[in-house]
Amino acid sequence: MGWVTADAPTRSELAACIQCGLCLPHCPTFRLTGMESASPRGRLLMMSAVAEGYSEVNDVFDDLMGFCLQCRACEVVCPSLVPFGRAMEGARIEIAAQLASPVRRFRRLITGRWIGIPWVMRAVTRMARLVQRSVPARFLPPQVRTSIGGLRRLPKRPASSVGSTFTPIGLSGAGVAAVLAGCVMDPWFGDVHTATVEVLRRSGYRVVVPDGQTCCGALAAHDGDAQGTRRLAKRNLSAFASADLIVTDAAGCGAHLKEYGNWVGDAGEILASKVKDVTEVVAEAIADGRLPRLDVPRGKVAMQDPCHLRHAQRIVAEPRAVVAAAGYEPVEIDEVGMCCGAAGMYSMLHPKASRELGQKKADQVRASGSTLVASANPGCEMQLRGHLGGAYRVAHPVELYWEALQAADPTR
Repeated sequence: MGWVTADAPTRSELAACIQCGLCLPHCPTFRLTGMESASPRGRLLMMSAVAEGYSEVNDVFDDLMGFCLQCRACEVVCPSLVPFGRAMEGARIEIAAQLASPVRRFRRLITGRWIGIPWVMRAVTRMARLVQRSVPARFLPPQVRTSIGGLRRLPKRPASSVGSTFTPIGLSGAGVAAVLAGCVMDPWFGDVHTATVEVLRRSGYRVVVPDGQTCCGALAAHDGDAQGTRRLAKRNLSAFASADLIVTDAAGCGAHLKEYGNWVGDAGEILASKVKDVTEVVAEAIADGRLPRLDVPRGKVAMQDPCHLRHAQRIVAEPRAVVAAAGYEPVEIDEVGMCCGAAGMYSMLHPKASRELGQKKADQVRASGSTLVASANPGCEMQLRGHLGGAYRVAHPVELYWEALQAADPTR
């Protein structure tokens, strides 16, 4: 049958793979299983077989594509520059189109619609808060135990930053920074948003959190929901139409926004060109003297690189520069940045593999000797906290810098 959608992996994308195998040791699922079918090379071969009509989109194909974390570590080492993330999203769109099921339709409602509705997320937050405070972790299903255990302490009434405007403090003239509120960042990680806004203000920016914005659409894209992904993207195109700089404080959101051109064409490319991760913006402000370097030693911090920051956006130095400027000593825990196993809904769909990867990452943190971890993505933070337990703190790099800035000068 072959492909049936316009979003399917193209022959040029698939033909770019020269089958060299350099990706194999960098692929988490290949490392877990040792199976060729669980490697980028193997998955591309299966996609090619479908494209050429030698195989078909069936349950086996679904299982093998679904086992991929979409961490994109393979892209960093690929000599042929295969756009594996784009190809995998295309394959999953094909799966969704050819293997419709009630479960998949329900997931599409979650990732493509409900997650972008503020009152739905507020209701989910209240339910999660109730579970967090009243149900012991040992009584939770394995698929949600680590996620609930990894949540920050949820507020009773989460405040939203959407629609807010903040004036610069001290310096001014840097321009306007429009911040993406996101779907879970706003109700679950308000402290990260506060740190982002306050540090940007002290960098000289007027900060706006535009009305009308919604979920970036990354979860829908990873699950093969092309229609939902484009719907969410078009809403954000409208909300951020006047922005010259769009700042994200969640690595997965930033990576997806920077690839809007794949989903909504030229307008998406224009928006993507304006997107920066907050660590990029803050590191730049520190380098040019708009933000200070703080000299008070604060100990070590284990650096965990979210895949969509390190591999998709190729941002590695900036988070380290930010925590170093706060007075911390960055400690490397994984030189190749292996995935922690969070990967959006992956922990729900593949709990065993997710737990194995999460435990490996937690062991790396323990070996570092630091009880403080810097991570710039909400899913990674939850995964780490869920596996490390209460003796460890996981925080965003900019959050650590904002706290150090306040400690150095409480009037700031």
